[in-house]
Parts: sequence; C-alpha cells; structure tokens
Amino acid sequence: MSETMADFEKEIEASFRPLNEGDIIDGVVTAVNDDAAYFDINYHAQGIVKKADFSDDPDFSMQSVKVGDTMKVVVLSADDGEGNVALSVKKAARAAAWETVQKYMDEETVIPVKIGGIVNKGVITYVEGLRGFIPASHLAIGFVEDTNPYLGKEVEAKVITVDPAKNRLVLSVKEVLFQKRREEKEAKLNAIEKGAIMKGKVETLKPYGAFIDLGDHISGLVHISQIAQKRIESPAEVLKEGQEVKVKVLKVEDGKISLSIKQADDSAPAQSRGPRREREATSYKDGGNATTGLGELLKGIKL
Repeated sequence: MSETMADFEKEIEASFRPLNEGDIIDGVVTAVNDDAAYFDINYHAQGIVKKADFSDDPDFSMQSVKVGDTMKVVVLSADDGEGNVALSVKKAARAAAWETVQKYMDEETVIPVKIGGIVNKGVITYVEGLRGFIPASHLAIGFVEDTNPYLGKEVEAKVITVDPAKNRLVLSVKEVLFQKRREEKEAKLNAIEKGAIMKGKVETLKPYGAFIDLGDHISGLVHISQIAQKRIESPAEVLKEGQEVKVKVLKVEDGKISLSIKQADDSAPAQSRGPRREREATSYKDGGNATTGLGELLKGIKL
C-alpha cells in the first residue's frame, strides 16, 4: 500500500510541474479528430496539437495519427485559452532535426541528398526535413557554371554549417569528392612497391630535384643525387618539364614517394658493367692459358 501511495504522490507532483514555452516533452495520443489530436502529457491539463502543428507537408492527414502513439512535442503555450496546453509536433521534430544535422557535421558524416531546387549561386536540398543550401562552388571540385543539370539529381554531401538561430544549413559535395580522392590516392600509394620500375613525366624542376607525375594524381620526388650517373649542379642540366622518364621506386613513406632515374636506367654504365666477379671473369685475354698447375705457379720464381 505504501508503494501505491508513493506512486500516487509521484504522479501528483509530476502533474503540477511547471511547463514553459519551448519545453520538449513526451506525450501520448488519447483522442484524434480531423482538426487536432489530444495528448496525455502527465500534467493537470491535457495537451492539444492542431493539424497545422503536425507537419508542413500539404498531403499530411490526421488519419495517420493513432490513439496510443507516443510523440515528442514542444510546448507553445501553457494555456490555449480553452484550458489546454498548446503543443507542436513539427517544432519538436525540427529541434531534433537540428540536433541530428549538428551531429552529422561533428562526425563528418557523408549523407545522400536529392537536389530539390535551383537558386541564385547554388541549389536547395532537404536534410531531416530541414532546408539546406549547397553553394555552386561546393557542387564539384571544379568550377560549376550551370547548376540546372543538378535538379533532381542524388548526390553525397557533408554538412559544413549549422546555425538554427539563422535557420542556416549548408552542405558540400566537394568535400566528399576530395575525401574520395584522398582515399583513392592512399590506396594507390599503398599498392606501389619498393623497387618497382614506373614511367612518368617531369612535372616540375626544383634546385634539389625533380617531381615526377606518375598519373592518377600521384607524384614522387627524384632527388638531384638520383637523377644522373654523373654529378650535376642543377636538374635542368639533364631534364626538362614534360619529359617522359623511367623511374625506380626507392621508398614509399608517409604519403611520399622517393624515386630514382639513374637506378632505373638500364643503359647507365653502373648498371651495364654487371657484378664484380663477372667483370673479373671476362677480363682475361684469350692469348693465355688459364691453368692452375704447380709448374705454372712456380714458373719464373728464382731460388
């Protein structure tokens, strides 16, 4: 009996709790008609949500609301003039939506969206029911002059600005494309093995070496000491921008590739001479007899 009294006292206390405009609370639908739905909000007065406060969707029907449904609602007024607490479902959903898009931005979540409108300097989309803006400068990595072809198109984007006070939600497709490019580049870098022979083009020349374009947005550095077999003062002595070269991969580390031209050059003197033993073996002249007899070893020695 004491437990029942405790529960009763708890309900009494809850029913007289203060309700303030803007509070988000839980409500259970107790009745529905064509114009509104009534809610039990654990308060001394019942709550009411008019049809216009359920959704902005023109096709919304009160028939979709069922007795027993539990919903988040926002307090519009503690007294609507008829003894009810005026509530809004769509404002509660909107508040939750802002929390969700804030989380998307904080976690850099990639979300699929559909372009629903074209406006000046960008396009419009909707995220969690909120109107979002994608600037033309964030629709692609390159310059987008005409945004009309994007209408109705589904794209992947990241949230980059969230400002509920100004009702401002900005997204970027470009950030996703940059992320994919970085991931693809990392995968391609990881696939390059030390010692591999590759072809590329001289991208830029620097006093300390040359950057080689290996394709697929990947480039590596040939240090000046790895350009030629002879010592050079400047890479420009033997290389020019746009020149095709063959390189050997010396190292791939921390997203950087170290290359060598001289070690990839099969025609280089250091490469063509072969191993030391081989050079010694071919240095004998055909005119002599290469024997190892004792007489030959003692020949010419005076005792």
